[in-house]
Amino acid sequence: MPSYTAPTKDTQFLLHEVFKLTEADIPGYVELESDFTNAILTEAGKIASSLLQPLNQSGDQEGCGFEDGQVTAPNGFKEAFDEMKAGGWPGLDMPEAYGGQNMPNVIGTAVGEYFSAANQSFTMYQGLTHGAASAILAHGTEEQKQTYLPPMIQCTWTGTMNLTEPHCGTDLGLMRTKADPQEDGSYKISGQKIFISAGDHNLSENVIHLVLAKIPGGPDGIKGVSLFIVPKFMVNDDGSLGAHNGVSVGSIEEKMGIHGNATCVMNYDDSTGYLLGEAHKGMRAMFTMMNEARLGVAMQGLAQAEAAYQNSLAYAKDRLQGRAVTGAENPDGPADPLIVHPDIRRNLLDQKSFIEGGRAFLLWGAKLIDQAHRTGDAEAEGLISLLTPVLKGFLTDQGYDMTVQAQQVLGGHGYIEEWGMSQFTRDARIAMIYEGANGVQALDLVGRKLAQDGGKHLLGFFERVKTFCKENADLNEDYKTQFIDPLKAASKDLQAAAQFFMMNGMKNPNHALAGSYDFMHLFGHVCLGLMWADIAKTAQTALDSGQEDADFYNAKLTTGRFYMARRLPATALHLSRIQSGADPVMSLDADQF
Repeated sequence: MPSYTAPTKDTQFLLHEVFKLTEADIPGYVELESDFTNAILTEAGKIASSLLQPLNQSGDQEGCGFEDGQVTAPNGFKEAFDEMKAGGWPGLDMPEAYGGQNMPNVIGTAVGEYFSAANQSFTMYQGLTHGAASAILAHGTEEQKQTYLPPMIQCTWTGTMNLTEPHCGTDLGLMRTKADPQEDGSYKISGQKIFISAGDHNLSENVIHLVLAKIPGGPDGIKGVSLFIVPKFMVNDDGSLGAHNGVSVGSIEEKMGIHGNATCVMNYDDSTGYLLGEAHKGMRAMFTMMNEARLGVAMQGLAQAEAAYQNSLAYAKDRLQGRAVTGAENPDGPADPLIVHPDIRRNLLDQKSFIEGGRAFLLWGAKLIDQAHRTGDAEAEGLISLLTPVLKGFLTDQGYDMTVQAQQVLGGHGYIEEWGMSQFTRDARIAMIYEGANGVQALDLVGRKLAQDGGKHLLGFFERVKTFCKENADLNEDYKTQFIDPLKAASKDLQAAAQFFMMNGMKNPNHALAGSYDFMHLFGHVCLGLMWADIAKTAQTALDSGQEDADFYNAKLTTGRFYMARRLPATALHLSRIQSGADPVMSLDADQF
């Protein structure tokens, strides 16, 4: 059976040595002393490894049950969910006014990685509830907040988001679910939604669905979509539960992965719903949830890569196969461990360098969210808006790839279910699809985010990289050669790609859209290059000042050098593809495929 240990030391290093949380001018950060965050992360790590991880493989094998319209989670999930609720973990970074602990997003993100790595299917139940609660917090009336937020933050009630219909996914303007106004101010919701994660289960007393629907007579297309709160059980004035609403589960999907989370077909038959936010402005309200969910999905991609890496590393150190070409390294044994072989090391370093750089990227994104939401910083808001599709698309694509790499280390055992490695790959695969498929993330990045606010956020990112390189080029010559120079080159590739879009995209938008996926990955590599340059600077400074644990800091430098030398040069490949334009992509007639 696979195992998992939360990487608390690495998280602490990033929070306190790289990002220096307590020095950031963000409300709530001054309290985030190292001892305090260590206590939270250590306890979260214990829960992840002792409570959640043992249910991961069994939940995958058992799946969810569906009988007589009732959905049940795998054995052990309810008891674990009750324990999570008792510890207050679902409300870690939610407002105290509604029962949360008001921790910054950066702490919620760090903890969320551990829980997702240990058991992604389980963690989705509370993660989706968090997103639904955030949408109500941002757009609900005070009455709606008082009614729904306390039990949702405690996860006594859970939540979902309902967008997709059988005939429309990304193009939500085609939806048919309707909302008929009633004299009492409520609406009757009728329609069907599919792919609803955690749509129903036996873990909570009530399920609060956020449902996109159209009010008759509203604008056509996406401009006519509104968002509604539709509870599974009606809520009485005193907060108690009343009659069953007109909400039912038609079926649950059989999926490639995340078997422990119920993916439901939801039927709404004149169910009672309540408008959330303004009429015909549903997408604005839903995007509060979707943007949070996209960062949560980015975290899932990273988390599955971490879990898979830990198990492939353990196997590579233990499995004896062949001899090192430079001479036996385990002369008393029948063979050397796999980790002596260069290609296994290349594989493991691909994983390690992505995961540690990706964790920094994810936590930086969470810090930007805190900066934007807790201080009203418009620059931080613009930057995280620009980076959200990069975080989601790049970390989930690369995270999936790394779970495949981890499987490869185990050879044939990686393909056998007993060893559990395939579950990491199967669970990671969905992260590339839901909350906006990664091709859509790339289109959003190039089609909308680059030009947002006149392109100032992209220019601000370039200036951030330029300033970092200028301020740190003199750390030492090796650092300049191994980190600053590669980062500069990668950033120039990103600038050249953006320039190509500017010069050619107006004449033919396909020139930009055909290169959008490569641009998303090019951008992701530059972001990880920036993260590794910052990590390496921190590690080198710690070594120069005589800090203890030199092995840890030297390992950071060595891993960072690998990324800069072996992974970051991919920016040149992506740029070359982008500059080939749309013709190689669009010239083949449809009937020639």
